[in-house]
Amino acid sequence: MKIRADLLALDAGTLAELANRGLVKRAVKELDAGAGAMVSPDGDDTLHGRFPDGTRAALPPGAGLGQGTCTCGAPGICRHLLGLVLAYQRTAAAPGPSPTTGAEGEAEEREAAVGEAAAGAAAAWSPGDLDDEALASAVGSRAVAAARRVLARGYTAQLHHPTAEEPVAWAELPTCTVRFPVPAPDGVGHAVTDAAGDRRGEMIVLAVWAFRAAVDDGPAGPLTQVDVGGSAARSSSGGPELDTAAALLHDLLLDGAGHAGPVLATALRRVRDQLSDRALHWPAGTLTELVEQLDDHAARGARYRAERHALLITEFHARLRAARAATDAATGATDETGTARRSPLAVSQVLGSGERGDTALRRVRLTALGCRISGTPQDRTAEVFLAHGAAGTALVLRRRWELAEGQEPTGPELAARRLAGSSLGAVARGNLVSDSASRTPARSVVIGGARLASTGVTPVGSAWEDLPEPLLLRDFAAHARALEQLPPFLVRPRIEADSVHVVEVHAVEEIGYDPAQQRLEARVRDARGAVATVSAAYNPYSPDSLDVLAGALDGGRGEVRYLSAFVHGTGHGLSFDPIAVMTAEGVTVPDLAPAPATGSVQVAAVRARPRDPLAGALEAALAALATAAGRGLRHLGEGARAELEEAAAALARTGLATSAARVRAFLAAHRQEGPRAAVGPWLDAQIQLLTALELQGRQGVSPL
Repeated sequence: MKIRADLLALDAGTLAELANRGLVKRAVKELDAGAGAMVSPDGDDTLHGRFPDGTRAALPPGAGLGQGTCTCGAPGICRHLLGLVLAYQRTAAAPGPSPTTGAEGEAEEREAAVGEAAAGAAAAWSPGDLDDEALASAVGSRAVAAARRVLARGYTAQLHHPTAEEPVAWAELPTCTVRFPVPAPDGVGHAVTDAAGDRRGEMIVLAVWAFRAAVDDGPAGPLTQVDVGGSAARSSSGGPELDTAAALLHDLLLDGAGHAGPVLATALRRVRDQLSDRALHWPAGTLTELVEQLDDHAARGARYRAERHALLITEFHARLRAARAATDAATGATDETGTARRSPLAVSQVLGSGERGDTALRRVRLTALGCRISGTPQDRTAEVFLAHGAAGTALVLRRRWELAEGQEPTGPELAARRLAGSSLGAVARGNLVSDSASRTPARSVVIGGARLASTGVTPVGSAWEDLPEPLLLRDFAAHARALEQLPPFLVRPRIEADSVHVVEVHAVEEIGYDPAQQRLEARVRDARGAVATVSAAYNPYSPDSLDVLAGALDGGRGEVRYLSAFVHGTGHGLSFDPIAVMTAEGVTVPDLAPAPATGSVQVAAVRARPRDPLAGALEAALAALATAAGRGLRHLGEGARAELEEAAAALARTGLATSAARVRAFLAAHRQEGPRAAVGPWLDAQIQLLTALELQGRQGVSPL
């Protein structure tokens, strides 16, 4: 019989991921007690096992455990299939003669097989080496057919190619992760994914195809971003839907939020739904937010922001332009000089993947990174940030509560409310294990449904320190350099919690409070001596959060070891907006924690930093453009024009000549050709100013 190297390479951790830890422990216990399987092969290399109770299990070659058979009748991967693998591993490890090679020859054969399984990556093996026939044999033809439908729409994947140091290949798909722990062609059936069982095979196929698509690119490093399948031209144009949405946004710019009637909002909802149906998630998400802004403006709600309204219109058009540029590059189009057009982004990165809206996950373990409370006079929203260690990503679980008249709950009061079968406070500080979770391409997670009782929460323990990099951030300078390489935020994937990390803190230095800005600030160092700023603003919905944070940073609960935070580059260096702090006593979530029993921590007052003149000029110009968009270009009065003229002059005085020219071009088009002709120049000015403001912040990032 051929040595089953794929089964020999399955360690206890991988078996637990394929089934669950409890079943693996039970199978090991039965094997140790002498109730394991009697292992025997047959002529086609299928492995058979007979148990003392009469149960029979079998594992065919080239297939995963899920395609094994067992007479016990249990659904999925049962303890007998796990027991068969464990028994085979012990049999293979035990010395004994082989009828063909003898004891010495069989030992060498087994050693070679195990070595092949462990070093497959070093031999440049890739999951993309598998053909579709082998895939169908491993996961079933139905899974391959389902994957073909996704391939027709197109999707994006980030790949980690196997290396000698890290032989496990993995693919981060839009809504799940697929790992290949057995680095050999016959190990694809043992791939591990967090997708639920009914989509496991489909996701494995998509991951293999992504590796196959990357083969021709010849990746220079271990990480590769690929755009797989679909029609670039069809994806970029979005059919009539994207063009219809663009025309509606032109009308919105002309009329303004104050004059946009219910007919326009209804039309935006309809095209938003059409974009969602076509799996163009990022433009659809932009329109969702924009409709919410319009609804809030009509209801005189507190969530409407003129700057956000203007930014969302700009983002939609920036994505449309970037997608068309990516299409030109993919189809070999040239500019007027005959030079081939280039694009740093793939179409699906700009518009969202072709993957369907959400993916149900199998049993998943998520580590809470804290919670943020926001709200309006009418509601409160809790956002719990969760680390999915197996995927190396941060997710967000959101819950909103409508308030009855007279209710004004703060964060500590909301901590007792129910979320995912437990209290919000427990979820925000614990490990969450659930069989009823689903994940969207934007990395938000929903937990609920009929199986809510299968969700449990345990203490977080040391889970933060076990998170993979770069989710766990140890090197401030390296992360600052990585931020500098990101594409503009207007066209990046709309990933929720994309900037959330756990930061390892070597030392906390100065702590101070800026009373003018109502902001707590501190300086922290990493183990290499690089310094970053912790900066937290006052939250009226958790009024004691700054006192709680100051106490945690000041050593009131023991030395700070880690903090979870939104990580940004600013003109003053790397900045951490904290969500939670881990000390020797555990995790503190400032937005949910009650006021310190010992009162406020006394910290020194700090002076407000001098305003950056470049950022100030850009922000003032963006505010003026946002006012114009809110009122509508058809309703632009002399006061608004004067504000824009002054903003352009301020940009010119600070040396931002291109930005000043864009604002003046908008004013000239509006004055000379009318509001409709000014729509394009307004978008040009917005894109220029927003990108310049972002780059200004990145240039200020310093490791010291």
